[in-house]
Amino acid sequence: MFRTFQLIFACLLSTALFAQDSLTIKQSKYLEDQFYIGLTYNLLLNKPETVTQQNLSYGLQAGFIKDIPLNKERNFGVGIGLGYAVNSYYNNIQAIETDNGITYRVFDENFSYKRNKIETHLIEMPLEIRWRNSTATEHRFWRIYTGFKLGYIVGTRSKLVTEGYKDSFYNRDTENFRYGLVLNVGYNTFNFHLYYSLNDFFEENTTLDTGETLSLTPMSIGIIFYIL
Repeated sequence: MFRTFQLIFACLLSTALFAQDSLTIKQSKYLEDQFYIGLTYNLLLNKPETVTQQNLSYGLQAGFIKDIPLNKERNFGVGIGLGYAVNSYYNNIQAIETDNGITYRVFDENFSYKRNKIETHLIEMPLEIRWRNSTATEHRFWRIYTGFKLGYIVGTRSKLVTEGYKDSFYNRDTENFRYGLVLNVGYNTFNFHLYYSLNDFFEENTTLDTGETLSLTPMSIGIIFYIL
């Protein structure tokens, strides 16, 4: 009987040690590689006094981030990602395509229209410094991810819709290479997202027909979801 208990104890001890070793290996190799989906409200800062935003200027983004841990606990590291984003900015600036380029003017107060927007499509590359209190077995945790986000506009459209007609065309005046600061903070799946552009929305020397400079600065506030 005593030998039987010894055998059982040895088996349990071996199982526990094997489980501990497996957990240690798992802990030493786990990553926070993540797919992400974001929804934002888009702002244009530094507007001329006559320029206003209207309706809901929204943005959608999605992509994947590769996690690179920098410490033994694997709760601090960097992330390099690749994604796609579409952003709409509803405003009262009419873009008029002419043979000499594009002219911009603010709508007259008596001009009636349904919506007017400029829409951008971007390829984006987030570059993040990442801190979280996660482990190999705990998937609900706090995170602070901050850094830069690079982007390139692959297409921009200006679109005006009134009761009688629609006008839409490819706009080449935007500053296609984008870069700015990004901050993602939150718990588990739901996280606060902030992006602030470090360069102007339009190319240098873009003006209204009145001569006022259109040095608009994009900023986005919203939520971002991380999906393993």
